[in-house]
Amino acid sequence: MTKIITEKNVEIPMRDGTVTRADVIRESSIETAPVILQRFPYDKDSINTLAIINPIHATQRGYIVVIQDTRGRFNSDGGFNPFFHEQTDGYDTVEWIAEQPWCNGKVGMFGSSYYGVTQWLAASQKPPHLYAMIPFVTASNYYDGWTYQGGAFQLGFNLFWTYRLAADFLSKQIKDGKATIEDLEENIIAQSQIDEQYKVRPLQDAVNENIYWYKDWLQHYMYDDYWKKVSPKEFYKEIDIPVFNVGGWFDIFIGGTIENYIGMKNRKGNLGTTGNQLLIGPWSHGDGNWGIYPDINFGIYASSLAINLQEKCLRFFDYWLKEEKNQLDNEKPVEIFVMGENRWYKEKVWPLANTEWTNFYFHSNGKANTRIGDGKLSVEKPTWEIEDIYLYDPRNPVPTLGGQTLLTGMNNATNQGPKDQREVENRSDVLCYTSDPLETKLKVIGPIKAILYTSSSAKDTDFTVKLVDVHPNGKAIKLTEGIIRGRFRNSLEHPELLVPGEIYRFEIDMLVTGNVFLAGHQIRVEVSSSNFPRFDANTNTGGNIAEETYEDMTQAVNRIFHNETYPSHIILPIIS
Repeated sequence: MTKIITEKNVEIPMRDGTVTRADVIRESSIETAPVILQRFPYDKDSINTLAIINPIHATQRGYIVVIQDTRGRFNSDGGFNPFFHEQTDGYDTVEWIAEQPWCNGKVGMFGSSYYGVTQWLAASQKPPHLYAMIPFVTASNYYDGWTYQGGAFQLGFNLFWTYRLAADFLSKQIKDGKATIEDLEENIIAQSQIDEQYKVRPLQDAVNENIYWYKDWLQHYMYDDYWKKVSPKEFYKEIDIPVFNVGGWFDIFIGGTIENYIGMKNRKGNLGTTGNQLLIGPWSHGDGNWGIYPDINFGIYASSLAINLQEKCLRFFDYWLKEEKNQLDNEKPVEIFVMGENRWYKEKVWPLANTEWTNFYFHSNGKANTRIGDGKLSVEKPTWEIEDIYLYDPRNPVPTLGGQTLLTGMNNATNQGPKDQREVENRSDVLCYTSDPLETKLKVIGPIKAILYTSSSAKDTDFTVKLVDVHPNGKAIKLTEGIIRGRFRNSLEHPELLVPGEIYRFEIDMLVTGNVFLAGHQIRVEVSSSNFPRFDANTNTGGNIAEETYEDMTQAVNRIFHNETYPSHIILPIIS
């Protein structure tokens, strides 16, 4: 039997002299081979590193696997700053690997979440020996879709992720005399009490003062040059390698996964459909890719094992790193799991070719508050109808129930994915617009957008929208959602405060879904102004939200208009 050799903590120098360290895994009988590289900040010695691709299986397939701790993390030297060293460090790592006698000159990158960050940012620098990559559940922009969304700070995820990163960071700072044992203990206690930390104001006080990047994120609350220089979407034209994008309908980064696919599709190049592929399952971030949730189970075909995702990934690498003629070029490039039907589809294009963009309009007699209100949803345009009104109080925000996020709380339970929304739909500050029960099934696959005509008594406020599948038994399963911070209604780069009482048109990106509303089900749209702690609660003052306290907060009276002049609606991609 061929022996697997693992070389631990191989030193890989960066251009500034910083030494990073990686493990090299290969079969003893292989002299040279293509390399699969993974770079991440989570400790290569203690986690299931390759996840979908088993490193032993990959080496048996004829690859050499390199797994690296990124700069400043665990076994690697240097200072850690999320995102901001990954361009040059990624380039240097790829090119160092290509120079080794065991590499045949071809490197592929693979991995999920931040492992996707290290791929896109390396690729943005065009290392000559990077031949292909498979970014899994990752973003296209580390401002909109990672740290913020629609201008709102993704508080739950940012705090959860920062606490996770902080332990090793503070441990190294203690060694360097820049932090104390008390700082580390404070972080451990805060992480264990995260439900309370979500409520801390000002926002920066929830983290240790040594965690400078968290303060930087709060300071750069617009899409400015700080973010642009590390945003993959700004570099699509520079990237000319094959990419296999993998995402999940309930993943926090699903918007970025889709944008990365479309961005690479629209760039000028000769890779064709084989070099730009997309796969989406009914998965949330870090759920094991099973498609099984407490409130709904998408069946035996929903898991990544059911479709043998490992084989799909290795087959992609075989085609581009080994030049194997495995018929990949004869297959459709888009593969998606459609919920409700609970089956996989293969398609030629995204969005799907036979999409009918259909407006579903809001209706009521001014009492759409709660799920038992008079809010209706239909394809008929409204004529004269009285607007709906609710009071948004940032001291009592609508609680997050699942969704496309990643956060913990509630006795360390994971709060993400398709959860039943009835609890929040009982609140008077949640407007519900619900269709009649469907006579036949309705297939909705693609990007979702909401158009709201609103006014507020405040200089700034948020508007949130959810798309919900209401089952015959009343269960209300959230499919997708979006948010817009009022001041960012026209631009994420140039905020403009609201004039109280003036009516504005808001266009809200609700990301994407792939769902069949079955006969007897109802389509529901929820509208409110908060989703906490997924997003920080807007204080409504028009000031710097990150610096404000509870004493600064003020209530806002918000109105949703739905009439002939201001026809608020949601746009659904109907597949015939």
